[in-house]
Amino acid sequence: MTIAARPGIARAMIRSGFQFSTRFKVRYAEIDGQRIVFNSRYLEYADYAVGEFWEWSGMDDLGTAWTSAEFHVRHTEIDYLKPFAMGDEIEAFVRIERVGTTSLTQRFELCHAATGDLHCVIEIVIVHVADLGGRPAPITGEVRAALERLTAR
Repeated sequence: MTIAARPGIARAMIRSGFQFSTRFKVRYAEIDGQRIVFNSRYLEYADYAVGEFWEWSGMDDLGTAWTSAEFHVRHTEIDYLKPFAMGDEIEAFVRIERVGTTSLTQRFELCHAATGDLHCVIEIVIVHVADLGGRPAPITGEVRAALERLTAR
């Protein structure tokens, strides 16, 4: 696997430990009164980036084994290192950090696309659940095997 960026983006940065990245620009609606990105927007950036990551990953090739798997967010940690401002282009790097018995940890590094500076690190633990009640369920079979192949080495 190689670094992949959104269609139309010619150059993608290389970041050690990551095989995937996607780019997007900060929009006016995402900034606050200080003219920097409002803190909650970083989770929206992670959500957008992981959606692109899953599309890139090929997990959909597993069919219903993947599309019927349900995950809920359990824990999130965010380190805000440097703010983004209106018009900045962000390169979001995404990887699966760890696959546990019932959960997986995703790591996001949000960098300034022009300078390469690291602005934010996000780790999100999601739990595979058996039902909408949220009871944890083991990640098994071909879903587990595919996730382990995606895990950072």
